[in-house]
Amino acid sequence: MDIVQEQREEQKYTVHRENKEKLRKAKKSMMWFAMVSMSMTFAGLTSAYVVSKSRADWLQDFEFPMAFILSSLVIIGSSITFHIAKKAVKNNNNKLTMLMLLLTLALGIVFISLQFSGFSDIINQGYFFTGSESNVTTSFIYIVVVAHMAHLIGGLIVLLVVIYNHYKQKYQAGQTLGLELGAMYWHFVDFLWLYLFFFFYFFR
Repeated sequence: MDIVQEQREEQKYTVHRENKEKLRKAKKSMMWFAMVSMSMTFAGLTSAYVVSKSRADWLQDFEFPMAFILSSLVIIGSSITFHIAKKAVKNNNNKLTMLMLLLTLALGIVFISLQFSGFSDIINQGYFFTGSESNVTTSFIYIVVVAHMAHLIGGLIVLLVVIYNHYKQKYQAGQTLGLELGAMYWHFVDFLWLYLFFFFYFFR
């Protein structure tokens, strides 16, 4: 009887592990699908930007804001801290994980602050985003940057959920799916900004 009971328990454990792995793969697939969809949206926006460069009123002497350059360094730093957090939780180093997650959150907030500072720099150059004094160049930059910022705010919300779940000790070695999904999305919006930054910098 003991052997039969052990076999049943082993079968239950195997089925549970297989179902857990299937759920893990399904959620990651959904995340990849979402990221591909968002990438297509920004690819369309940047393509429209390139096409619009042939307009007669396109700005040729536009100075790229230093705040956007600084924000790129900040967002790279946030990806590094999130990666460290992911490694730390797999080693059951909860204190380091929490520290890195909070630092990632702080860097994300600094990034958004620098984005608004960049908008102020553009306005100080005399280029506005709407109204009679607006220009198609700056309007494009405004639309794309704000769209990315909205995605990053979504990432901050995801990060807050991850921080809360970690505080509740829901993550540990072998059970890090939520944190991994959050890291995937965060790295994606970071990479997306770098793509947009270099695109705008070299295709002004």
